[in-house]
Amino acid sequence: MIDPVPSEYAGPVSRAIAYLLDALLVSLIFAGSAAVIRLLRSVIGGRVDDLAFTATSAYLVLAALLALYDTLFWALAGRTPGMALLGVRVVAMRRQSVSWVSALVRALVLAYFPIGALWVLVDRRHQGVHDKLARTVVIRLPSPATAARVAH
Repeated sequence: MIDPVPSEYAGPVSRAIAYLLDALLVSLIFAGSAAVIRLLRSVIGGRVDDLAFTATSAYLVLAALLALYDTLFWALAGRTPGMALLGVRVVAMRRQSVSWVSALVRALVLAYFPIGALWVLVDRRHQGVHDKLARTVVIRLPSPATAARVAH
């Protein structure tokens, strides 16, 4: 069970900012890796692939990397680095830690069907399609000052 009592569900803005920060981090890692691979291919003498195929492949690989990143962080820590910066955490509906299966389902749906995240705008618990399928919610953790007052 997670110790801090959530003060509220995380809103769409904090969730979006956290997601964008994490997506930026994964994109930078991906771009760096792609640059190294291209450099190695040019030295070895590989041919340049068709642009459309390369762009499609890049999207699929980038989405897979984002799903892997999210799954690992959600299952192990309950939040990604972007979520940690914004003070939010993903938990199971009963406020327990997220299971590996739930983290994987949530990550795959979010990575390959990101438009489903817009559902947070109309849902009373700010759940996206990925949250509904994985049976999770994103909560705002109390600030350290609030947590200290509650503990006393």
